[in-house]
Amino acid sequence: YTTLFRSNRPSFNIQKSSNDMSRTAAIILGGGQGSRLFPLTLWRCKPAMHFGGHYRLIDVPISNAINSGCNKIYVITQYLSTSLHQHIFKTYRCDSFTSGFLELLPAEEKHQNRSWFAGTADAVRQNIDYFIDSPVDYFLILSGDQLYNMDFQEMLHFAKQSQADLVIATLPVRENEAKRMGVLQVNEDDFIIDFKEKPQDKALLNRLQLSDQQRQKFKVDPDHSQHYLGSMGIYLFKRETLLELLQTNSGEDFGKHLIPTQVAKGKCAAYVCEGYWEDIGTIGSYYNANLALTEARPKFNCYDEARPIFSNHSHLPGAIIADAHVKNSIICDGSIVEADEVSNSILGRRSIIHKGAIIRDSYLMGNEYFSPRSPSSRLPEQFHIGENCIIRKSIIDMHVRIGRGVQLINKNNLDNYDGDNIYIRDGIIVVSRGASIPDGFIL
Repeated sequence: YTTLFRSNRPSFNIQKSSNDMSRTAAIILGGGQGSRLFPLTLWRCKPAMHFGGHYRLIDVPISNAINSGCNKIYVITQYLSTSLHQHIFKTYRCDSFTSGFLELLPAEEKHQNRSWFAGTADAVRQNIDYFIDSPVDYFLILSGDQLYNMDFQEMLHFAKQSQADLVIATLPVRENEAKRMGVLQVNEDDFIIDFKEKPQDKALLNRLQLSDQQRQKFKVDPDHSQHYLGSMGIYLFKRETLLELLQTNSGEDFGKHLIPTQVAKGKCAAYVCEGYWEDIGTIGSYYNANLALTEARPKFNCYDEARPIFSNHSHLPGAIIADAHVKNSIICDGSIVEADEVSNSILGRRSIIHKGAIIRDSYLMGNEYFSPRSPSSRLPEQFHIGENCIIRKSIIDMHVRIGRGVQLINKNNLDNYDGDNIYIRDGIIVVSRGASIPDGFIL
């Protein structure tokens, strides 16, 4: 059974398989403001952020759902959602001969509720009428800003075998990670007996630790530093369970309010995953996740043809690389690279790098077009990296002009800095969208 493709856009004509996902709908939460990702979120929501030079973050949950055979997908949006909507419209198409769909649910004023979404659970609750009418038995709640490769069919199979009302996808984590996640305690049958959202108290963390038997069962790292089960923010609800919970619990957030309530009722199980997972919450995590793709064997797999990460096609020519030394880097289509060196870096589509430039340990998002479509005071006249520039440990947003001889090297080793369209966060230089950096500038 295969996914059909037309015009290079993934179709939702996905047939039934032995682990049937046709009675499951995915609800993707795509409305994150992402204040900790400033200034990258000045012009877009988190799920619309570019990743790996070719993708948007929203492509990950949508692709995982499609690859798992889930052909009913809702995307709830709110904050700076225009570019996200445009990307989804350009990329994904529903086949008119099947029951599959991808439906956008933007925040809107309703008769019964005229306020913005106050949290993840509130966003789903305000759209409950759509879900009541959806012909499914399970709802899969996904985040729009995480990286992972996962087969949701296996999670559904686990849910049916355990007869759980709620299944939470989890993975073993270390203490520093546990403090920013929901942490679970499970019994010998993997049913959840306790759940705490972002526990900080040391005594509480000690109580939630995995036993030696569980560490062996869940295949923790050899150094035995993964002492906890952390929630991945991926939830599989029985239909009746989710609808009843939304209607009887007024909590605004899944992790803080609804999940603890449902765990207290019982019949909640933990599905333990193996492999890579990353929540993109800070400039540091975004930078590290992107640069990790330049490794010879990246943990986040974009190269599995059986389970591709879908995105829109640009119809651009291949990159031109002149007399440049390129090492451990990704150079995307439409790029023209005359640099002296590009190492441990990603150059997004239409990146223009002039002679003598040195790019190290950096992510350049590239450009949506080679030059401005019309004169604008909001954009420089040209988008390029000038001659003899040195760019190190930086994120360069789209539609940026960097003049000749610029050095972005964080010469004073700052952790944070605010300038004119240029910032430092987590020790990483960030040049915001549409910036123009003058010749000879040094930071």
